[in-house]
Amino acid sequence: MTAKNHLTPKEILKATNATGITKSNLPIFPMFILSIIAGAFIAFGAAASNMGSYNLLANPDSFGLGKVVAGAIFASGLIMVVCAGAELFTGNSLMTIALLNREITLGKLLRNWLTVYIGNAIGSIFIAFMIFYGDILTASNGLLGAIGIKIAVGKASLPFMKAFWLAVLCNWLVCTGVWMATGADSTIGKIFSAFFPIWAFVLGSFEHCVANMYYGPSALFAKTSPQICQAAVNLGLSPQAIDNLTWSNFFLNNLVPVTLGNIVGGAICVGMFYWLVYREKESN
Repeated sequence: MTAKNHLTPKEILKATNATGITKSNLPIFPMFILSIIAGAFIAFGAAASNMGSYNLLANPDSFGLGKVVAGAIFASGLIMVVCAGAELFTGNSLMTIALLNREITLGKLLRNWLTVYIGNAIGSIFIAFMIFYGDILTASNGLLGAIGIKIAVGKASLPFMKAFWLAVLCNWLVCTGVWMATGADSTIGKIFSAFFPIWAFVLGSFEHCVANMYYGPSALFAKTSPQICQAAVNLGLSPQAIDNLTWSNFFLNNLVPVTLGNIVGGAICVGMFYWLVYREKESN
């Protein structure tokens, strides 16, 4: 039996192009269901990372270690997307390779992105709903939920361009992980390809729109609990800052710039850059 090898970058480009064509032709129903699954996977990773790191994150002296732990656990979300199969908006920014090759239309690209974005949001919010009503966020007298509120308030307070650039950095790493996983020749290779870039983006405090579809709603559910709100105040958040966290505020102040930045990070910094280097040149 001939051993398989990791694909070369040029081969990864061809495989990613073929994947983009397949994704663009998915019927709406399976595309939508797979996008709900992906949103749930990322939310599972986010919820687990908060649970594993909240005591460390609550203490300034151990904050960095908390990010190390959070990033290592959060990576499970993308690993599930890559290995189990699902439609993730941020990863699908690589579909622009097929668009640049003129093998899919802009209409098909936007159809996929819109459907998947909505499905990711539904999956993420559904997990946030169950986490809250499963009474998980009251751990340590509400400290777990309070850390979630603090994270969401910080994200909603970012200036537009800061959130945008942090999102560019994030999806540059996420799509690099997807790119490497596409070239991997084994399941363990795909896992490690996805793990380290995701770990790096969490450590860098970069912004991921689908992850934020969990962090924001989870905090918004949590702020309905007086116990969790009091724990958030004990962490140093003002009652006004907690009150100012609303659905519309989080969407406009965070999800809009982060979504735009994620598109640039994946579509341009990974997809277009590799396409410019490894595309098939037209002969004269």
